[in-house]
Amino acid sequence: MELGLAGRRALVTGAGKGIGRCTVQALHAAGVQVVAVSRTQADLDSLVRECPGVEPVCVDLGDWEATEQALGNVGPVDLLVNNAGVALLQPFLEVTKEAYDTSFNVNLRAVIQVSQIVARGLIARGAPGSIVNISSQASQRALTNHSVYCSTKGAMDMLTKAMALELGPHKIRVNAVNPTVVMTPMGQTNWSNPQKAKTMLDRIPLGKFAEVENVVDIILFLLSDRSSMTTGSTVPVDGGFLAS
Repeated sequence: MELGLAGRRALVTGAGKGIGRCTVQALHAAGVQVVAVSRTQADLDSLVRECPGVEPVCVDLGDWEATEQALGNVGPVDLLVNNAGVALLQPFLEVTKEAYDTSFNVNLRAVIQVSQIVARGLIARGAPGSIVNISSQASQRALTNHSVYCSTKGAMDMLTKAMALELGPHKIRVNAVNPTVVMTPMGQTNWSNPQKAKTMLDRIPLGKFAEVENVVDIILFLLSDRSSMTTGSTVPVDGGFLAS
């Protein structure tokens, strides 16, 4: 399927590793000019070597002022992937203020801030656009030790719908992708225990975790005009977990 993304400009957060990095690589291969945002300069340096022409921006999205300074004048962006996220796992009775603040600042507040910057630019240009928020199956199912993470992703799903409602009249579509465990470095770290992994795999009808490419394919489809009638949706990439 030809997605017709060539010639557009995209911004991807959490671009240094995992889903974000693979999304940048796929967009670059499709002829998209990509602004890659990460808090880790070394990851950006290696990404630029792999994908010449990518524009790197090193900033911690948990810092509102630094993000405004780094991205406030980013220029015209047609496509946005809000992928940056943290998963700080704690039992509910041991949740700390620091983990709560960091999780919501990165997983939700930064999505609002970066999306505002991009959407304001699109509206000022009178241009259509597409925003994809990377959520999780944890937005719709409670998982042990994930109380804060689940809460951030549940909030992201509703934010996606609210953004779609308000930005639709401006021809800006907003959708979320809700993967199961994905075999990124973060996923491997959090699900390395075979017993813990088995409890999740037993609830997935397809019996496996997602590969990064499974998620990237959906992201690119939602960014493209092939999904021009889809907005406000949360799209599972979960092997059937949410159906179980």
